[in-house]
Formats: sequence, C-alpha cells, structure tokens
Amino acid sequence: MHHIFLFDLDMTLLDFHASEYIGLKTVVEAEGFEFDDELYGYFKARNKELWLELEKGTVSRTELFETRFRLLYERCGADTSKIDLLKRNAEFISTMSRNGVAMDGAEGLLKKIRDNIKDAKVYIITNGAQINAEGRIRSTGLDKLIDGLFVSETMGVNKPAKEYFDIVFDKIGEPDARYMVIGDSLTSDMLGAKNAGLKSCWFMPEGDIDKAMTEYDIDHKASSYDELYDILKNWASEDK
Repeated sequence: MHHIFLFDLDMTLLDFHASEYIGLKTVVEAEGFEFDDELYGYFKARNKELWLELEKGTVSRTELFETRFRLLYERCGADTSKIDLLKRNAEFISTMSRNGVAMDGAEGLLKKIRDNIKDAKVYIITNGAQINAEGRIRSTGLDKLIDGLFVSETMGVNKPAKEYFDIVFDKIGEPDARYMVIGDSLTSDMLGAKNAGLKSCWFMPEGDIDKAMTEYDIDHKASSYDELYDILKNWASEDK
C-alpha cells in the first residue's frame, strides 16, 4: 500500500512571493512605470481577494487575470484601455515560470521522504497556470523528487472542490492507497482535504489555530519541515 502525500506548491514547497515579485517588476516596468514594495503589496492584496473568489466560483480564470492587472495599472495611473491585460498576464506568468525559488529546506524534506518513508509517493496539487507551476518546479530541480503534478488550469476545476480530488484519485489510480494533503491554505488545501475526506496537515499555521483546526477538521499541524517530516513518517507507519 502506498502512502501518498499531496503537497500544495506555493508557500509549502516554493516561495511564490519571491517569483511573483520578479514577474510583477518585469511587467510593470515594461509599461514604463516604477515598481516598488507598496505597489507589490497592493497587487498581492487584490490578487488574494480574486483567488478566493475563484475558489468560490464567483469569477472565472480569465476575469481574475484581467482584473488583477487592470487594478494594478490603474493604481499606476495608466489608461488600461490601451494595455493588453491578458498579454501582460501571460508575460508575468512566463517570467515567474523561469524564476522558481524553493523554500529553505523543501528539497531536503522531499529527499528525506523518498529515502526514509517506505512506499511513499509525492504529488503536487496546485491552483494556477500549468506553465507557471511546471517551470518553477523544474527551475528549482524539485521535478526530480516528485511523482506527478496536478494543476487546476488543465483539470478544469480548482481546489477545494471535491471534483478536483476525484480527478487526482482517478489519475493516480490507487484506490487502496492512504492519502494526506499538506498545505498552507485553509480555504484551498485544508477545506479541499475535508471535502474529499482525506487526512490533512496544515503547514505553517497562523491566526486562530485552534478554531481553524476544528472548523476544517484538520488532523495535524506543523510549523517547520522537521516537524512536518516527523508527522508524515509517523502517519505512514501507523498501519505497520
């Protein structure tokens, strides 16, 4: 029986914000505007709001991509009717895809899992663009340490929908395997695990932790890769 770990990608294994900063700086300066931390903070806040709406199904991916750059360039004082917003979004994603940044310790964690946890398989489950996820994983070398990748863009459905995980189960093709979801997002990863009836581990928890653990039926929480590894190893050995 395989023990299958379903890892979220951003801020669980890869530093999304480091790559995002590089990509955003590129497209802002391409329009002749100055890029700074204040503008980046504004984009991050609006982008997070839009992704939450996507998870709830109230906006489409295209609407998200257009809106986040319309708001960004309006903040710069631009006439957005003269900017191809989807083109800039594509350039943003392309730049990010070439500039993946692994979180400190992520590579070591995956190596320890593969070397020390018997029958372990590691897959990545992520909402986002295929080229972005694939490129950043490959540029960090983590592609050599995983068994597969599931990206919402090509699946046609986003975490936390149960349908997303149904596709994952079908593609992996191991109904008797034991599964655990590991991720930092409550509304995407932990709710997704709850919807799919899977074990879960909340990585780098913050806020009202006790309330969230109950609300999302979270099984474990870990504040470091060392703590996370111990949880995964102990869980995998429970049926021995």
